[in-house]
Amino acid sequence: MDAALLAGTVSTVLFAAANLPMLVKAVRSRDLRSYSLSALVLGNVGNLTYTIYVVSLPFGPIWVLHGFYLVTMAVMLVLYAVSAQSQRREPHTRTSPTTPSAAPDVFAATPDVFAIPSARAGSSRRAA
Repeated sequence: MDAALLAGTVSTVLFAAANLPMLVKAVRSRDLRSYSLSALVLGNVGNLTYTIYVVSLPFGPIWVLHGFYLVTMAVMLVLYAVSAQSQRREPHTRTSPTTPSAAPDVFAATPDVFAIPSARAGSSRRAA
């Protein structure tokens, strides 16, 4: 195996492994609210267009990687469509500030690093 083929094989495995957790989470949770429909559509169109280039190449790791990307992006788009369809069927309920949302607020415990410090109560400065 020459160096280029070895590098292609290793990178194919690494790129596929990097995308698997995202795909597994999406399949298990069926919650794709954090994904952009336009990004999923453009990714699929880009993959389909790129297929023209890939099929002109001799069979190798790029075919496997591209096949993985085609399947992964198509699955994500289908899951997004199914998720959006099921959300449309559910009755919409308004949530008030006291009603917890369905999704946990992951930033609730994160300090606001961009907040402007306010004047402290009981400051040592006195009016003259």
